[in-house]
Amino acid sequence: MTKFIFITGGVVSSLGKGIACASIGKILEARGFKVALVKCDPYINVDPGTMNPFQHGEVYVTDDGAETDLDLGHYERFTHARLTKNNNITTGKIYFSVISKERRGDYLGKTVQVVPHITDEIKGSIKKLSEGGHNDIVIVEIGGTVGDIESLPFLEAIRQLKQELGAMNAINIHLTLIPYIRSADEIKTKPTQHSVGKLREIGIQPEILLCRSEKSIDLDVKQKIALFCNVREGAVIEALDVKSIYEVPLMFKKDGLDDLILNCLRLKSKKGDLRSWSQDVVGVVKDPKAACRIAVVGKYITLQDAYKSIYEALIHGGISNHAKVEIVKIDSEDVKTHRVRDLFCDVDGILVPGGFGYRGIEGKINAIEFARKEGIPYFGICLGMQTAVIEFARNACGLDDANSTEFNSKTPYPVISLLEEQKNVKAKGASMRLGAYPARIASGTKAHAAYKKGLISERHRHRYEFNKDFKKALEKHGMIVSGVSPNGLLVEIVELKDHPWFVAVQFHPEFKSKPDCAHPLFREFVKAALKKQ
Repeated sequence: MTKFIFITGGVVSSLGKGIACASIGKILEARGFKVALVKCDPYINVDPGTMNPFQHGEVYVTDDGAETDLDLGHYERFTHARLTKNNNITTGKIYFSVISKERRGDYLGKTVQVVPHITDEIKGSIKKLSEGGHNDIVIVEIGGTVGDIESLPFLEAIRQLKQELGAMNAINIHLTLIPYIRSADEIKTKPTQHSVGKLREIGIQPEILLCRSEKSIDLDVKQKIALFCNVREGAVIEALDVKSIYEVPLMFKKDGLDDLILNCLRLKSKKGDLRSWSQDVVGVVKDPKAACRIAVVGKYITLQDAYKSIYEALIHGGISNHAKVEIVKIDSEDVKTHRVRDLFCDVDGILVPGGFGYRGIEGKINAIEFARKEGIPYFGICLGMQTAVIEFARNACGLDDANSTEFNSKTPYPVISLLEEQKNVKAKGASMRLGAYPARIASGTKAHAAYKKGLISERHRHRYEFNKDFKKALEKHGMIVSGVSPNGLLVEIVELKDHPWFVAVQFHPEFKSKPDCAHPLFREFVKAALKKQ
């Protein structure tokens, strides 16, 4: 029977439930179990696809084209789980499904209520991950903070589900905060007591507490927490602040969290270890042999989570080269023509990520022109490819007013234009080109040298494409189209002929990068940046 781990958070948000879930998945995989992970988000949006990055952060895309929460990125980076639309449940999805059933008459005239109809829908969505017996353990993260009104249906659903499954088949882990009051040189347990008390009010008793703290928790403090929160002393686990998120699985393993979970779930396995993770990932992060500086030029740069997968993939590229990557965050609106050299004089590479809308576009184009002319390694992703094409058309091909029809519908040189199938689309949600698509790579190119194969599959999230009517004009001046869709109609990768490393892609390679298996393009980009030094 599939076992379930329900993970909740208390006291404050942003404690790192996603990292905790991913790390638990990692240490359980090391013990030989196949894990699945699911994120339950209490917002009423069906998915985060139409939400502003300043509101929500990065939208993570799965192979099947689902726009999901960024925590799913942590799940895939840390574990071998392959995620789909079923791995992200939102209040919007749940209500949409229930209301659709009600309109069809599926409830046969019954009054539709939060309990049992909404909670049953949540339980059914969670249990999908256990169907077919493919997964040994399903880890369920409940978004938000205990005490929030909007997350109550999810908490009630997991309370019911645990009761139905039985104590040996499901456990609750609560991630909480133990604040350190610096002026008093004390750590305080009262917020955790209140948070667990709130959980117990609604019928959930956690078996394990993960205690976030910047300072180590003494034995007497653990005993106090255990007493007042009704858990065993050995079930109070430190979750100390670390320099790298990739240290968290090692910390949990050291504290015996895997043994504790398996004992609670009555599971037996061989002793697993994280030696490779410790040496090949964390060891390199702590003791790199080289370093380089990469500028990320974006429009949402002030929000850490807006480019989360980009930042992590750059770190992975560094790990694969035994190097530290220092990320220099540059707001594209600050990249004025007269400031370009000052902003980029001491960087070894420039990356322009994806995005939407005209704000900051000219700054990105200025940065790309500087990278192209100065021979600085450049990596463009999604919009970063489109702006690279615009820059090259304007400044290398003499098409002065070249642009994307997203920014100027009347441009005489629409080198980037709307996909044909997108022209009649009115709805915004889940209506882009989404998910995994194949591409053919031309031999003898930098892209082929990175991938070492001619056919790849990468994840997409965009509406606009390279306009192939301008392909010959751009190729004539030195642009190489190195990757195309299998039917040859869509351009996926472009490069520059006479440049140390200038590669731009229409897809999002950052979504397939892992710390112990860097995406080949990020690996080669960082290698080129190190070589520039």
